[in-house]
Amino acid sequence: MENDLLKKVRKIEIKTRALSSQIFAGEYHSAFKGRGMAFSEVREYQIGDDVRNMDWNVTARTGTPYIKVFEEERELTVMLLIDASASGMFGTMSKTKKDLTAEIAAVLSFSASVNNDKVGALFFSTKVEKFIPPKKGRSHLLRIIREVLEFKPQDRGTDIGEALRFLTNALKKRCTAFLLSDMLDVDPVTLQPNYEEALKVAVGRHDLSVINIYDERDRTLPDVGLLPVRDSETGRTLYADTSRRSVREAYGEWARKAYAETLVTLRKYKVDTVSIRTDQDYVRSLVALFKTKS
Repeated sequence: MENDLLKKVRKIEIKTRALSSQIFAGEYHSAFKGRGMAFSEVREYQIGDDVRNMDWNVTARTGTPYIKVFEEERELTVMLLIDASASGMFGTMSKTKKDLTAEIAAVLSFSASVNNDKVGALFFSTKVEKFIPPKKGRSHLLRIIREVLEFKPQDRGTDIGEALRFLTNALKKRCTAFLLSDMLDVDPVTLQPNYEEALKVAVGRHDLSVINIYDERDRTLPDVGLLPVRDSETGRTLYADTSRRSVREAYGEWARKAYAETLVTLRKYKVDTVSIRTDQDYVRSLVALFKTKS
């Protein structure tokens, strides 16, 4: 079992490290430019320089106009907020949501590493189950990938708000955060996201992006007759007669509205988001996400 896990981690590393180096590193660098500017040196004033950067002390001492030169602070802290709830084990196509989450988390981690950024992760269900502080290094990144693949939460449900509150409280300095989740955390009646207040606070402190990872059957039901439908987070099983068009349409409408309300909330707070299905190639979607932030 341990050898199988190591092989899986290694396979993901080989695939995603190549993607990070060849495709994503440049896009990532452009999208996440650092948290500010740091003083580098002084040099003589040249026509066209911004006079607001004049170093008046050096200018007074030398009798020649000098300006301060600033360089971008490149090093970032990247946090991955990983939805570890039981719904992540679901997948009807080529892989589960958990498998896809592991690959995307690896791509983001290695892209950050290429740019010399620190990476951390927190795993959440209805509570924050595990927090891995931001660090650099290959062994640290492999630990994160391994945790995504094998981590077993104590609780089965989802509370995105709790994860966002933890992020806000745990990291005082601004960071770049990616929330990887199927985003199935809405009021079952109103369909309003349960985490709006926490989201509002978090986006004021950090640069947050949402990567919505979902399976086709999260949003549509096939026509396969009487189908036992088990809620992986509550354990409750219901039977749906999928041969009835009205049942399929009602389920699809509920899922469509729930996702629409989620998008409305994310856009309200200007959170960049991308939605990736378990049977889709995630490369184009991630590149598009990075470009929206450039």
